[in-house]
Amino acid sequence: MSESADIIMFERGDYVSFANCGLPYHIGGDIESRDALLLQTPQSFKQRFNVDVRVRSNVEAINPLAQTVTVRNLDSNECYQQPYDKLLLSPGAKSIAPAIDGLSNNRTFTLRTLPDMDQIQTLIDRDQPSHATVLGGGFIGLEAAEALRQRGIDVALVELGPQVMANVDAEMASPLHQELADHGVDLRLATALMSVEDNGDSLALKLSNGASLTTELLILATGVKPETELAEQAGIALGANGGIKVNSRMETSITNIFAAGDAVEHVDLVTGQPALIPLAGPANRQGRIAADNMLGSDKHYKATQGTSVCRVFDLTIAATGSSEKALLKAKRKYEKIYVHPMNHAGYFPGATAVSLKLLFEPNDGVILGAQAVGKDGVDKRIDVIAMAIRAKLTVFDLEEQELCYAPPYGSAKDVVNLAGFVAANYLRGESDICQVDDVLAPNPQQVVLDVRNPPELINTGAIEGAVNIPLDSLRERLNELDRDKEYLVSCMVGLRAHVATRLLINSGFKAKNMTGGFKTYQMVLAAKAVTS
Repeated sequence: MSESADIIMFERGDYVSFANCGLPYHIGGDIESRDALLLQTPQSFKQRFNVDVRVRSNVEAINPLAQTVTVRNLDSNECYQQPYDKLLLSPGAKSIAPAIDGLSNNRTFTLRTLPDMDQIQTLIDRDQPSHATVLGGGFIGLEAAEALRQRGIDVALVELGPQVMANVDAEMASPLHQELADHGVDLRLATALMSVEDNGDSLALKLSNGASLTTELLILATGVKPETELAEQAGIALGANGGIKVNSRMETSITNIFAAGDAVEHVDLVTGQPALIPLAGPANRQGRIAADNMLGSDKHYKATQGTSVCRVFDLTIAATGSSEKALLKAKRKYEKIYVHPMNHAGYFPGATAVSLKLLFEPNDGVILGAQAVGKDGVDKRIDVIAMAIRAKLTVFDLEEQELCYAPPYGSAKDVVNLAGFVAANYLRGESDICQVDDVLAPNPQQVVLDVRNPPELINTGAIEGAVNIPLDSLRERLNELDRDKEYLVSCMVGLRAHVATRLLINSGFKAKNMTGGFKTYQMVLAAKAVTS
C-alpha cells in the first residue's frame, strides 16, 4: 500500500511466516521437508517488501501516550524504545496449560511452533518411543494422533469432553470415534488427566476414572486462548470472551492501535454474538484489512462464520456457520435435517457416503449452519454451503444450485441439492419430519414404522418397538395400519421413508419422516452412549 512507509515487524521467536498448520503433517511424514514449512524469512521480507523484520525481539510494553513500544533484544538483552505512528498487534493465541501436577517435564510438549515440532521430532528420533499420549481432541489433537500413528507409535487420546471435535455436534463427531478406534487409537472420552509423574524414560499418567497410562511422550492439545497481556497492560479494552476488542476496521479502543488474528474477538456471522474463532482464513483477511486501514483505506471485516475442516485418518469432517449446540446456547430457533448420499454417482467405482447435517431457520429457510463427515467430497459441499450462508441464501436456493456433475465427481442431484430438497419439502409442508429423539420416545398416539427390507434389520440393526413393513409392500398392507395413529417412518437414510411418508399422507394417514433414517439413528445413539 505504500513504498515510503517505514515498516518494522517484531517477533520474539526465531521464525516469521511459518506454516504452523502443517506441523503435524511434517511429524507424520506427509510433508517430508522441514524447509517447506518456512514460507518467508527476515531476509526475504526485506528484499521483496522492504519490511524490517526483527526476530528474537520481545515487545515488553506499549506506551500509547508517547506512541512507543518497549523492545528487548533477546540476544543482547538490550532494551530500547521504538516510536510508531500506527501499531498493529498480532500476537495470536497461546496454548492453554492445564493446572495439572507434573506437567513440567522433558517429555511434555505443545504443538504450535516450529521449535515445538523440532523438540517432538528430536525425542521421537532419539528415543523411538513405543507409546504417546495426546491430551485434547480438537484439530491439533486429532492431527497429532494421526501423525504419531503414521510413525508407528501407539497412541492414547484423552479428551475431557464426551466427543472429539467440540465445534461440531455430538452425533456428527461419533463416526470419528470409530475411525480413531479402527486405526488403533486408544480413545478415552469424558476423561481428565489428573497428574503426571516423571520417571525419566517415561511418564505415569493418572486419569479421572482411576485408570493410569505409561507413556513416553505427552502432547498437550487442550486449546488456545488469546495472548492479550500487552494489550491489557496498555489499557486496551478486551471483549466479552477475553479477546482484544476491535471494530470492523480492526481498530482497538486506543487511537492508532489496530489488532488482528487469533488475539482478537470476532463477531459470529450467524448469531451476531462475540466469539473467539482462531482460524487461519479470518486471521489472514483481518491482517489485510488492518494494513489497508493503517495506510489510509476504509475497509471493514464482516464477521466470522467458522468454516473449518479436519482430516482424521480416512475421514474428513468439516463445518460452517452455527452448530446446533451454538444455536441452543444463543436461544435461536432452528430446524435440522440429515442426508447421507454418495459423494459421486453410485455406479462409478469408489463411491462413499457423505453424512451432512443442515441447520436452517424454521420460518424462511435461511441457512444457519452445516456439518459433514465422510471419506471424500466433504470439503467442497461445506464450501458451497459456506458461500450460501455468507450470501444469506435459503434452503430453497440450495435446491436450485447448479453444481459440477460427472460420474467421478458428483451426482445430477448433488449432496447440497438433496439437503435443499429435504429441507424445502419440510418447509413447504410436502413432507413433515421428525427427529431421532421423537422415535426414541414416541407418544401413545405415535407408531414407529420401519420400511426397510427384513434382511437389512438383521444385518444393520432395528429400532426397538418399530413395526416393519417394507416400502414395496406398504401400499398393499395399508389395512394393517391405524388411521388414528401418527406414523414416524424410518428407512436407512431417509429416501424410502420420504416415499413412504408421501404414500401414507396421500392415503389419508398422518406421517412424519425421521430425517436421515437409521444411519442418523445410529450416530445419535453412539453419541448418547458416551454420556450415559
